[in-house]
Amino acid sequence: MDTPRLLRRLRSPRLLIPLALVVAACAVNPATGRRELSLVSEGQEIAMGQDADPQIVAQMGLYPDSSVQRYVRQLGLALAARSERPELPWTFRVLDDPTVNAFALPGGFVYVTRGILTHLTSEAQLAGILGHEIAHVTARHSASQMSRAQLAQIGLGVGMILSDEVRRFGDVAQQAMGLLFLRFGRDDELEADEFGLRYMTRLGYDPGEMAAVMRMLDQNSQLAEGSGRVPEWLSTHPDPGNRVERIHQHIAANPTYGQATKVERVALMARLDGMTFGANPREGFVEEGVFHHPDLAFRMGVPAGWQIMNGKQAVQMAPEDGSAILELTLSPEAPQDAARAFAAQEGVEAGAARSATINGLGAVVLPFQAQTQDGILAGEMTWILHGGNTYQLMSLSTESGWNSVAPTLRSAVGSFARETDPEILARQPLEVEVRTLSAPTSLAAFLRQNPSEVPERIVAVINQVEVGGSLPAGPAKQVVRRR
Repeated sequence: MDTPRLLRRLRSPRLLIPLALVVAACAVNPATGRRELSLVSEGQEIAMGQDADPQIVAQMGLYPDSSVQRYVRQLGLALAARSERPELPWTFRVLDDPTVNAFALPGGFVYVTRGILTHLTSEAQLAGILGHEIAHVTARHSASQMSRAQLAQIGLGVGMILSDEVRRFGDVAQQAMGLLFLRFGRDDELEADEFGLRYMTRLGYDPGEMAAVMRMLDQNSQLAEGSGRVPEWLSTHPDPGNRVERIHQHIAANPTYGQATKVERVALMARLDGMTFGANPREGFVEEGVFHHPDLAFRMGVPAGWQIMNGKQAVQMAPEDGSAILELTLSPEAPQDAARAFAAQEGVEAGAARSATINGLGAVVLPFQAQTQDGILAGEMTWILHGGNTYQLMSLSTESGWNSVAPTLRSAVGSFARETDPEILARQPLEVEVRTLSAPTSLAAFLRQNPSEVPERIVAVINQVEVGGSLPAGPAKQVVRRR
């Protein structure tokens, strides 16, 4: 049994987007001009995005720099105004997420991560990415997939395919994020590239910068594969490596594209100066088998061999076989009140709550069983009071598996403690620092003069040059520890 199924048994979340099967209708696609099957109206598209947006923001967080948010929003709105669907309630957000990615939801909701922004070198590149994601909306790619998915429910078509990346999350997150991780087909991605070029050149941006983005994504994917990770971009997009030539073909076939020459390298780089780079340790990190959270000043052991996922709203730990899960969240209630509320839930058979002290912190422990449609789950809830917050730790397994995993789960819960290490409490994230070069400079010389906290190959990727190559005159990025 996998971890998401354990959570699915215990919880009964409402579906993110309940879709009723409606009478099939053909409609003209506003971007492509093609007539196509559409089971999703424009109103439904907008409702999908509006329903999913707050859940995505809660799951991934917004980047806290309002000037960066405003910059991306203004550029996105300018591009969308020149698309075939300017009337949509377009929304553009920068997510506080280190992954290199961008995606769109139906109805005009477009997201870029701070991770992908730190890898760009010009405003034209950002325009290309936003234009590409706008194209997924204007061409109704998500809506088309949803229509096919509905037909699949009655055996008439091919359903949507959820990325494996989604399955790292519990069932609640999977419901909320499923639409986000729709993997578009090759034809959809190539079409989005084509329309993205159309939109960026309408604002005068150099379309060649879109090809540069694809080369960067290809480099970044190779770095990720070399480290054993799945490249983030590949969780929602096909391989970028074979799309550069197609982009150049489109540019050559459209003479007006040659008139678009705006790059705006300095404008983009100015917004990147000081931007957080990579995972933010202030929000939690694992070191030598211990999960540390500097901002909340607690620490907790991670069972040997267990995987951990640190999210904005929860920390989850589980063995590879998914036979158990330990989930840490914040509760709005005091421990005793939280225990009473949990025990009162329908389907929960709770034992006697007992007060406890865990590493000097007051706690309440509640054993329970939960009757679900798939069987009985067993576990313990623990609420720990620390720093004015109530930390809720849910230890969960199947009824038959509980006795074998309970000692490991209790040991992990029992390791929860105040963080007192000054070095841990003071740990700061990495950030981008922009330097201005008066003349072309070799990457090696740049790093000698401006040492970075990351390897040379990463500095090369974020500056979009080759290792051993040279940086052009103008702004260049290094990565330093925030002071």
